[in-house]
Amino acid sequence: MSIRNEESSGAQSSARSVDDQILDAARTCVVEFGVRRTTLAEIARRAGVSRPTVYRRWPDTGAIVADLLTREIGTAMPQPSGGGSARAQLVAVVAGMSETVRTHPLFEKILRSDPELLVTYIVGRLGASQHAILDHLVPAVEAGQADGSIRVGDPVAIGATVLLMMQSAVQSAGMVAELVAPEALLVEFVIAVDAYLTPSA
Repeated sequence: MSIRNEESSGAQSSARSVDDQILDAARTCVVEFGVRRTTLAEIARRAGVSRPTVYRRWPDTGAIVADLLTREIGTAMPQPSGGGSARAQLVAVVAGMSETVRTHPLFEKILRSDPELLVTYIVGRLGASQHAILDHLVPAVEAGQADGSIRVGDPVAIGATVLLMMQSAVQSAGMVAELVAPEALLVEFVIAVDAYLTPSA
């Protein structure tokens, strides 16, 4: 590797480090204050960087939070276990991710303090994270169709429907919390997703 390439690689690594530093600070702020009370100035202060440094990367606090949620959703995505049919693996991944996101401190805080904002970020601003999830779901659906464990249909449409089921389970679990324990609700969610994916007899 040339010196120039090494310097370029080092600069990119440094930029990623600063980005993560800022996103980590934003995560702390949102968990502590909620989205509405989180300011760009406070994020910069906690990240140990100047406000211009933050502004060079994001135009406002909303953009930071959107990228933060995208990052956190990405890290919540478990890897397939490698055992069982492709459908069984997909259902396990979807269930694991739903439970991880549902109990995630960041999402718990937003659901408690700014529930309407979570809908805005997920539906209107989190296209990147939705595509990232679909990038995992669609090939998994195709693998299940190849081994016969997932029904015939458009893999993108099936993957998108599973994504909507997952989002609904995460966002709406609190509505029935007094009636159904989270563990029992997860069992029903798994049954629903598995039944949706299972080929017709």
